[in-house]
Amino acid sequence: MSGDALTNTPKLGFGLMRLPRLKSGKIDVEQTSQMVDMFLDAGLTYFDTAYVYEGSEEATRKALVERHPRDSFTLASKINARLGCVDAKTCKAQLQESLRRTGAGYLDFYLLHALQSSNRDNYDRYGIWDFVREQKKRGVVRHVGFSFHDSPQMLDELLTLHPEVDFVQLQINYADWESPTVFSRENYEVARSHGKPVVIMEPVKGGRLANPPREVAQILRHANPDASLASWAIRFAASLDGVMTVLSGMSTLDQVRDNVGYMGDFRPLDQGEREAVERARQALAGVEQVPCTACRYCVEGCPRDIPIPDVFEALNQELLWGNPTRARKEYAEAVRGHGGAGDCIGCRRCEGTCPQHIEVTSWLRRAARDLA
Repeated sequence: MSGDALTNTPKLGFGLMRLPRLKSGKIDVEQTSQMVDMFLDAGLTYFDTAYVYEGSEEATRKALVERHPRDSFTLASKINARLGCVDAKTCKAQLQESLRRTGAGYLDFYLLHALQSSNRDNYDRYGIWDFVREQKKRGVVRHVGFSFHDSPQMLDELLTLHPEVDFVQLQINYADWESPTVFSRENYEVARSHGKPVVIMEPVKGGRLANPPREVAQILRHANPDASLASWAIRFAASLDGVMTVLSGMSTLDQVRDNVGYMGDFRPLDQGEREAVERARQALAGVEQVPCTACRYCVEGCPRDIPIPDVFEALNQELLWGNPTRARKEYAEAVRGHGGAGDCIGCRRCEGTCPQHIEVTSWLRRAARDLA
């Protein structure tokens, strides 16, 4: 690729966290390869994976790196100072393992992963800020940033302490724009006040905005019956000033086809469209739901082996769709062979790692009461 990737990156990026899987649980590399080809054929180039995305870096090698010229795409991965890390040595070793898994030779973008108050000290204690800066000097990584899930005050402090970072990755979507726990708007404004380009994650909130409650869908379909519901969410995020790219965690060929259809030749939201999205946001704010994006960070280390995201998905069947029969059926399937919601011992380990800052134990009690 030619030019500066910080300024020339197309507005849509391919998030490699939610790739299609076979019945065996392994990533479907054949389908992923087709998705990668369709994405590149549309003139799009940015791919995002991470050390802790199970199987993702290996699938990236097979579907992307081994099949396309290295200069035809840019690749991001991440170092995580909490998951898969017990000390400075094991944490720093993640970079070489990511390079081995991907076979990429170098990483165009490298991020400190999911920075928040519960893990911030680890990045300092293990010397990760200095480590990634050294790797940039060596050319092993080209651009350094961090993904972030905490308050605007903490973001401002980090960017003041570390002005050397090239970009910031933030959770931004219209549902969380005024959220008092995700701080989408406020964190975006802090990043821009420091002059940092923004990579956006979770623009469709783990797929939830592709299938929102009926009243929300009606507002958007009335505004444009031909536009997919996911397109409103992604175009909202991509229309913000200073956004480098918007990551869509695509799982099917149809999702890629839909996304590249309106993002291959991106057009920002006009005034009428912005007003429609605001009406949708207000309608969504009035609907009770568990704001889980199914990142599954909470599952690792749960002493009762509770499949927390699956429990919440079942509970949302009742909350969002008023379907308690289906909710109980999905719950029973989710916990078969695992711990149930009522088995939670309240250790709150899950809450310490949750990027959405969900009161997990409270919602598990609700699920145990309503679904078990």
